[in-house]
Amino acid sequence: MSFVKIDKTSRRWWHTPGMVSLIAHLVLAFVTLAVIVKANPAVFARYRSGPPVTGLEAFYLVAGVVSVILGYYFNNQFVAEYAPPGGLHNFIWGPGSWAEFITLGYDNPAASSASQDYTIMTMLLFPAWLLVDGHRRGIRHAWLYLGFVLFASSAFAWAFYLATIERHHHHQQLSSVPAKSPA
Repeated sequence: MSFVKIDKTSRRWWHTPGMVSLIAHLVLAFVTLAVIVKANPAVFARYRSGPPVTGLEAFYLVAGVVSVILGYYFNNQFVAEYAPPGGLHNFIWGPGSWAEFITLGYDNPAASSASQDYTIMTMLLFPAWLLVDGHRRGIRHAWLYLGFVLFASSAFAWAFYLATIERHHHHQQLSSVPAKSPA
C-alpha cells in the first residue's frame, strides 16, 4: 500500500518575509484609495438615479483591478525567483530589489522598447496630464493617483482616474437635468 505524503510545513507566499513589501504596497494602495474617495465626496457620492456605476466606470474599474491582480502575480514571481533566500533583504538595490526589477525591464531590445514606453507614459505623461486635468475638473488631491503607480499598478492609476472623471462627468450630466417631481 502506498501513501501520499502531504507536507503541512511548506510555507505559502503570504507567509514569506520576502512578500512583506508586496503586502505593504497593497495596504498603501487601499489607504490611497480611501483618502482619494474621502477627499472627493461629491464625485464619489451615489448618483441620484440609475445604477451605482456607469458601464464605462465599470469597465475602467475592472480593467484596473485585473491589472493589479496580474501585476501582483508577476511581482510575486519576481520576488520568489530573484530575492535572496532567508527573506529580509534590501528592497531598493541588490538581488530581488526594485533596482534589479527595473534593470531586468531593459534586459533585451523587446523588453527595452516596452519599458521605455511604460516609463515615459507613467513618469512623464500621466503625471502632467493628471495634475492639469485634476485641477481643471476640481478633483481634490489628484496627485494622490500617482501613488497607485508605486502601490498598485500604472494601469490601475490610469483606470481609477478615468473612472473618477467618468463619475464626475455623469454627476454633472445628472445635475443639469431637472429632478423628476413626484406625481
